[in-house]
Amino acid sequence: MGIREWVVPRDKIFFDLFERQASVVMRAADELVKLVEDYRDVKTGVKQIESLEHEGDRLAHEIYEQLNITFITPLEPHEISHLASAMDDILDYIDGTTQMMYNYSITETDSHMRELAKLIQLSVSELTEAVQHIRSIKDPREIEGRCIEVNRLENLADDVLAHAIIDLFKTDDAITIIKLKDVYQYLEVATDKCEDAANVLSDIAIRHS
Repeated sequence: MGIREWVVPRDKIFFDLFERQASVVMRAADELVKLVEDYRDVKTGVKQIESLEHEGDRLAHEIYEQLNITFITPLEPHEISHLASAMDDILDYIDGTTQMMYNYSITETDSHMRELAKLIQLSVSELTEAVQHIRSIKDPREIEGRCIEVNRLENLADDVLAHAIIDLFKTDDAITIIKLKDVYQYLEVATDKCEDAANVLSDIAIRHS
């Protein structure tokens, strides 16, 4: 260990916080899939996801606080803040979707919602694995592979959204069109946010390998 590291140790707490943050996002994605697949006790499902969103906010705030008081960080400060923000955005859109479904009095889910929710879940699973690898980047390809898969899943979500909109406009109920279009788009944006997080992780893997 060099004198610089001895005087000002590189604080590893950020990796613990990122792994906790990823775990919360994963739990929210799992709850989202559970809700759209069994759309009966909607209020309870929405409340559970809302609680996870609050937990995620606290973790993001803790990351920012640590960033403000840590002199030497294991990653560049902008990388830490961007990753924390990107992961928090995913959680915000998962929560926002379920709040919207509840507030819009959506009475049932459909195959498009279920497909999009599953793509979010799969994307977050890949991100969770990638986050675990940034603690010690021995081979950037381990992270890159996860990020490439998230990008592929986001492209699939684009296709699902396109088909959902096509099917939606075959109906003539304007109110239903407005409500469902908003829900579909919020779900798809969540996959965009997953891709944003994957891009941050990919950049970290390249820069620190």
